[in-house]
Amino acid sequence: MSITRLPLIRKICILWLSCNNRKDLTMQKPVHPVLYWIPRGLVILEAIFISLFALDVFGEGYDFLTLLQALAMHLLPTAVVLVALAIAWRWERVGGILFIALGAYYILSLGRNLAWTASLIVAGPLLLAGLLFLVDWKIGARA
Repeated sequence: MSITRLPLIRKICILWLSCNNRKDLTMQKPVHPVLYWIPRGLVILEAIFISLFALDVFGEGYDFLTLLQALAMHLLPTAVVLVALAIAWRWERVGGILFIALGAYYILSLGRNLAWTASLIVAGPLLLAGLLFLVDWKIGARA
């Protein structure tokens, strides 16, 4: 059976199992500390930037429970980015693919109605972080 015909969850499991070898079970010192920290810092800054959009719920005059619900809804993209960062922190290859997928998803589904510069502001750091995670993984795999 071709991998393109498998359901999404099975593809993710296959990808995770292919990346989870015995070498990954121990924390290793990064080969290039700058290349190790740049994508992680970039994603943290992106999460802070995305979180700023949630602040607009405070000016809407909602009651407390509605305010919490609206705030939670607005912080969902930040939660997705932070979960992806937690995965990427441990498995650079999976995280790199995940961030590239998140950036592509934003451009293809949400960003097509916006100017290309607005899409680039949100999706660009995700795509760049994904590429940097993949480069970090590739360099670390060779070391």
